[in-house]
Amino acid sequence: MILGIDPGLASTGFAVLSSEGSRLRAVAVGTLTTSPRTPHAERLHSLSAGIGAVLAAHPIASAAIESWFVHPVSRSAMAMAEARGALLAAVAAASVPVTEYTPSAIKQAVTGSGRADKAQIRMMVGKLCSASLGTDHEADALAAAICHLSAEPFRSAVGRAR
Repeated sequence: MILGIDPGLASTGFAVLSSEGSRLRAVAVGTLTTSPRTPHAERLHSLSAGIGAVLAAHPIASAAIESWFVHPVSRSAMAMAEARGALLAAVAAASVPVTEYTPSAIKQAVTGSGRADKAQIRMMVGKLCSASLGTDHEADALAAAICHLSAEPFRSAVGRAR
């Protein structure tokens, strides 16, 4: 099973994806939320603990997370970086290998276009996994997991070539 993560301090989407042949199934999908009224360190701990609980509940073989992108507001960029750090640390603590993908690589893998909008991602993810999605964060997390799964043949070929 693959864990997909769409990181954010206020809302982090997660999705556990399984595949049997060409059939994809969303095993678990959800959103971890934190309140701006909660102290910052507690928000980061909450995200880490929440992803830790998902990792403990499912036999995750690998994880995919949306990589860093340049954000126009430095305060928002710092919060995103810290949230990603807390999430990456939780995945590493569970000894699960994690791969980072750019937003455009994730969009390309799911829709065929690196410039797809949220509606296109949601529609394709829903079709590919027959999943009922509550938030765009959940759709993005599932898209990250699908991207990771679609990149597996390439990673395997590179591993064999080494």
